[in-house]
Amino acid sequence: MTTTIPQQNLTVPSSRRVERGRRADFLTEDRRLPSGRSRLGTLTGVRIVGTASYLPETVVTNGDLAKLGYDEQWIVQRTGIHERRHAPPEMATSDVAYEAAVRCLADAGASPRDVDLILVATMTPDSPMPTTACLLQQRLGCIAPALEMNAACAGFMYALVTGMQYVKSGCSRCALVVGADLMSRAVNPADARTYPLFGDGGGAVLLTSGEEDQGLLSFTLGAEGDADGALCQPGGGTREPLTQDALAAGRQFIHMEGRSVFKWAVRVLIDSTRDVLGHAGLCHDDLELAVLHQANVRIIESAIEELGIERSKVLINLNRYGNTSAGSMPLVLDEACRSGRIGRGDRVLLNGFGGGFCWGSAVMRW
Repeated sequence: MTTTIPQQNLTVPSSRRVERGRRADFLTEDRRLPSGRSRLGTLTGVRIVGTASYLPETVVTNGDLAKLGYDEQWIVQRTGIHERRHAPPEMATSDVAYEAAVRCLADAGASPRDVDLILVATMTPDSPMPTTACLLQQRLGCIAPALEMNAACAGFMYALVTGMQYVKSGCSRCALVVGADLMSRAVNPADARTYPLFGDGGGAVLLTSGEEDQGLLSFTLGAEGDADGALCQPGGGTREPLTQDALAAGRQFIHMEGRSVFKWAVRVLIDSTRDVLGHAGLCHDDLELAVLHQANVRIIESAIEELGIERSKVLINLNRYGNTSAGSMPLVLDEACRSGRIGRGDRVLLNGFGGGFCWGSAVMRW
């Protein structure tokens, strides 16, 4: 069956063209949205038919870090993290993605032959080229395009919405969406305020068409460019190629201004959640479950208190795994499914946020 996609006229009228570097005010005017907020949409008729996750075996506790000079009590009090997983040196992100993908296909009763689209969200790829997505495609043996996305901790939400759009449009019948990161490789062991926060792991979901009442009742994806570098990995790109001096200075590692990032994360989590709930015509009491990016327990608790979401509806596993970036949300989602916390018809809040700055928020009916 051939699917015809309507063509859009993307030409900007001469009266509305803007010079490079100037703000395109007409975009904000057309959307009629406040600065920093993105348009909202609905994406139904798509369902998740399989979930899975994978974690390296090595557990690194706060006690282990305390032996190396880290403040064990500070880690717990400021983040809620007690332990995290670290991958062995021979393991790469594609290995984690592969294990999660194989388990996901088994959970859905599907085979690699069924998959016609692969989306991998990661900020710690095996290499710039080939992409981790292509390595996963080759290892699974799928006949499918493979696309990699980097939206840091919001990566899984970006990939999930993209995969659902492919399925909804008929361009994909069975889309495999994976979020995986080895964050222990991206943080500086000498940075006592950042290194303990992150861990390694990943998860996957399989998407197919569903009933019209299934899918995203409301969603939004957004970005606020972090030109000041409050959360960044400065070295290693075309702006700042790595040199011996840069490596010695740790420019290849993540830099984070904790207080600024904390305030931004709480704000965007609250604002984007209110946006998607309002667009879906729902309130916090209508939710059965909230699956949120596992960055910091204080971020989650501050946001849900302001939103009025019951603590019992929010799943938290960062105490065991830390912040696994793009792997965070599929890990929580898989735990929710395996523990029986999600059933047909349940309304689930999904919200991911992180470096870029980027975020993705949605209300999904299972």
